[in-house]
Amino acid sequence: MLRTEAAVDVTAIRDNVATLKAGTVAEVMAVVKADGYGHGLIGAAQAARAGGATWFGTATLDEAIVLREAGFTEHVLGWLWTPGESETVRSALRAGIDVSVSNNWQLETVRLAASDTARIHLKIDTGLSRNGATAADWPALVAAAASAQAAREVEVVGIWSHFAYADEPGHPTIGRQIAAFREALDVAARAGITPQVRHLANSAATLTLPEAHFDLVRPGIAVYGLSPMPGRQDFGLRPAMTLRAAVAGVKRVPGGAGVSYGHTYTTGRETTLALVPLGYADGIPRRATNAGPVMINGSRFTISGRVCMDQFVVDVGDLPVVSGDAVTLFGPGSHGEPTAQDWAEAVGTIHYEIVTRVGPRVPRTYVGQL
Repeated sequence: MLRTEAAVDVTAIRDNVATLKAGTVAEVMAVVKADGYGHGLIGAAQAARAGGATWFGTATLDEAIVLREAGFTEHVLGWLWTPGESETVRSALRAGIDVSVSNNWQLETVRLAASDTARIHLKIDTGLSRNGATAADWPALVAAAASAQAAREVEVVGIWSHFAYADEPGHPTIGRQIAAFREALDVAARAGITPQVRHLANSAATLTLPEAHFDLVRPGIAVYGLSPMPGRQDFGLRPAMTLRAAVAGVKRVPGGAGVSYGHTYTTGRETTLALVPLGYADGIPRRATNAGPVMINGSRFTISGRVCMDQFVVDVGDLPVVSGDAVTLFGPGSHGEPTAQDWAEAVGTIHYEIVTRVGPRVPRTYVGQL
């Protein structure tokens, strides 16, 4: 096997998207930002398309452009860009990419960059207090967009927003955000803007809030088989990534041997140590020191000692282990191996971070069929 490997099951991604699509009458935008949540941008997008996604979403315009250059002709929306990216905006518009606009300077940048009618999505902040126009600024943005649309400089293809609490069903903020979104749509309609797609639902809302589906849903983490509400329900999703490595070395040491930097772990008796060639440069959290779970030859262990830049050590006791044996850090859990959620709980984070931080030194390999 390879020294390290993030094996991505494209069949799982395809089936996850098909499951999401079956639960809505809206179109599905597969969010493939952050290199497909660490699964590989192009491979993830191909699998999502096979599952029925008709839109793709990226945070950066650069990733959206990569999709176009790879031959994806579907609608692609990019939404996070800054004043210094006017040339990137120009390239994105030339490639037929939809661009999100949250304020007047972004609208002006698009107007100046466009050589043809630019496709834009206006974003309203309904309560996340992140990107998007505030309710106070929304009427002016809508009016300016309506004027640009009348001049055929832009086409307001979409109006959208993002939830703050969709992963907590019943939270009162959910209803307030839906109401604020509907009010924003009404303001736009009074200004003469009727978008082709209205979109608000992320993964959690796609799975649990049909009243928030509108015309388009934007699942992200669920595409990759990880529940947006871990511990509550898996929704029939199947995790797509398995992270593993080959044992790089094995040694027998006596009791009382200090292991790795700072000797934060000391062997209790004569034992076998296995060296695993993954470290924090590959995205393994340093906080996994004496905490991260792994599986070797069918048995589960915990990382022994400090996680280093390129490697960590596992005390495997008397288990027969040789160099080249497979170490599984996480996978779907169907064979008893740890999951990304197990890792998240072990280091005090969320499974989103576990999969997206797997670094570029780890090859992505693709298994399954589309």
